[in-house]
Amino acid sequence: MDNKTFRKFGHEFIDWAAEYFEHLRDYPVCPSIQPGRILQQLPENPPEEHEDMGKIFHDFKEIILPGMTHWQHPGWFGYFPANNSPPSILAEILTAGMGAQCMVWQTSPAAAELEERVLGWLRQMIGLPEGMAGVIQDSASTATLCALLSAREKATGYSSNLEGIKTPLTVYASEETHSGIEKGVKIAGFGKNFLRKIETDDSFAMVPEKLEEAVVRDKEKGLKAVCVVATLGTTSSTAVDPLRPIGEICSRYGIWLHVDAAFAGTAALLPEKRDMLDGIEYVDSFVFNPHKWMLTNFDCSAYFVKDEGALIRTFEIHPEYLKTSVDKQVKNYRDWGIQLGRRFRALKLWFVIRSYGVEGIRSMVREHIRLAKLFEKWVIDHEVFELMAPVPLSLVCFRFNDGRKEEDLDQANKRLLISVNKTGEVFLTHTTLKGKYVLRLAVGSRTTREEHVRKAWELIVSRAKGIQSDS
Repeated sequence: MDNKTFRKFGHEFIDWAAEYFEHLRDYPVCPSIQPGRILQQLPENPPEEHEDMGKIFHDFKEIILPGMTHWQHPGWFGYFPANNSPPSILAEILTAGMGAQCMVWQTSPAAAELEERVLGWLRQMIGLPEGMAGVIQDSASTATLCALLSAREKATGYSSNLEGIKTPLTVYASEETHSGIEKGVKIAGFGKNFLRKIETDDSFAMVPEKLEEAVVRDKEKGLKAVCVVATLGTTSSTAVDPLRPIGEICSRYGIWLHVDAAFAGTAALLPEKRDMLDGIEYVDSFVFNPHKWMLTNFDCSAYFVKDEGALIRTFEIHPEYLKTSVDKQVKNYRDWGIQLGRRFRALKLWFVIRSYGVEGIRSMVREHIRLAKLFEKWVIDHEVFELMAPVPLSLVCFRFNDGRKEEDLDQANKRLLISVNKTGEVFLTHTTLKGKYVLRLAVGSRTTREEHVRKAWELIVSRAKGIQSDS
């Protein structure tokens, strides 16, 4: 493709994206297609000769687009958000255009130094201690794996990387912890049997007393506790584990404390939500995802550590071909995680923070929390719905309950979820809390307004009436 053709289609693609933003609400949130439908429309063999970009773009619109789930849709209430924004998209274009590889300072000095600066901004924005250093990872799961590996190495005198784990090491997290922690424990070599899932209270937050009991019990068995993972904003219900008492336990027993705040960390931008960081001085590592609730395209996960030396010592390796004359003067982020090759993620974060300003991002987060509280009130006030968890942020956990037997309620709510999602106007997901099937409505899309939350509620109530009449 020559530069003239590139310019032509570049303009067309930007125009398409702008039109997509304007008409996003006209798409069904999720496609109503059967598995294999897209695959059937794609040739089994690659083309031998080049194809015209106009034809490729046509096929994108006719084959690919109808099979896409629209995460930016105003009716998106599933899982958690994975937001983008126009400034972030424009930054991605520049990043792709440069094709930068940002593994060490020398390969892209501006990328390394911008990352250092914007992570400093983020630390200030959410209220982390001044001494914490940050790095961008691809996801919270990867960042948590880095925390687990760092905790393992620090607890074993940095010997297990070379010699393997010789003493059984234990990790602790609440029974509501994200599945990524269990995966990280497995990858890090602890073994599934050495992850302790700690009981939660009525608000689904970790019970510190139960944590300490587990640590003491394991210590008496000759096991070594190396890491506790506390969660700010669990995936199922956005429960907030109490950092201060957990941190005090970790301090007493010399345990690394990692905080998974993947979604909820953005809420710490708000002074009125900063109380969830009470006890942050005890934390060794902390992760949250700007690619969820902070207007930044996936992927962009901000990982902070108190002891950057422990992180670097866990991951650094010095092949001759990567050594440079400035290594002692700069941050080489290849030593701050698993990846050697690194994308220029800091650019889109820089664009977003400068374009919206901290107050602009705060305004969006506050509005989403307001809308969730509004939905919460509707649930509480309705005779056939009940709230299933506290609503500290912008997620509401609820279920349909018309008084039928408990064993029948799960099926009724499954039917309700399927019925609502089939409309294509909104999309919700589910979870289980203390064994009960629960519907989740997560407000967080950049495009969601009060009218869309009201529409979701009207659909839910309407479809619930149909289930009632069928009983």
